[in-house]
Amino acid sequence: MGIACYSRALRAVVLACGLALIAPLGQLSAASLLSPGPAELMKKSGEPFGQPTSLLAEGGLRDKWLGLQHHLTDDLVQLAICEGNRAGCGSPEALRFLAIVDAGRARSGRARLGEINRAINLAIRPGTDLAQYGEIDVWSSPLATFGRGAGDCEDYAIAKFVALRMAGVAAEDLRIVVMHDLLGGEDHAVVAARLDGHWLTLDNRRMAMIEDTSIRSFRPSFVIDQRGVSKYVDALPVTEVALRPATRVN
Repeated sequence: MGIACYSRALRAVVLACGLALIAPLGQLSAASLLSPGPAELMKKSGEPFGQPTSLLAEGGLRDKWLGLQHHLTDDLVQLAICEGNRAGCGSPEALRFLAIVDAGRARSGRARLGEINRAINLAIRPGTDLAQYGEIDVWSSPLATFGRGAGDCEDYAIAKFVALRMAGVAAEDLRIVVMHDLLGGEDHAVVAARLDGHWLTLDNRRMAMIEDTSIRSFRPSFVIDQRGVSKYVDALPVTEVALRPATRVN
């Protein structure tokens, strides 16, 4: 997946950050992305974009979710060790990540969100999975992304999601949203953070945080939170699309 993502179809991933944000592994199963299987309808008027979602009970979206879990666990252990003993930390990427978390903790409200959005946008350079891994769809944990110094849209979103949780943003106020570009035919992942009842989007392609109600050319497809992966009820059918890279806009 490139920046705004090289992939046959963008799939969602849910993260953990020291809290129980991930469903028990025994409840997970894999299936085709194009046939996500049954879903439990959950009317959530408070979701980003104000649209109802259905919580996926099974399906191919779980593949990437499951595949990332042990990497996230390793990251959290490393971050906890380094946070307790920074002088003895052997992971430069963990120290860089913690510095961003510290800067976020020192602020509040919109300033906290903006600090972390800007810092992670600057810390990671755009890079496709194909160029980095020789594969078209690789989900990376924050420390893996910081170690390489490059990533695509979901790598930025994963890193921001974890950093915001560590900086004190409540789980119920954070989402990863997968959106489809109605003009360019691309899929794109961003973080959505709720502040004073409004959802702000944190995008790797811009420094400014835009409210969901101001986004016109993208249609939300999937949303991830502490419950799991949900699909927007009114989302367009998932099909194979020709994805093109997009450059970051500051």
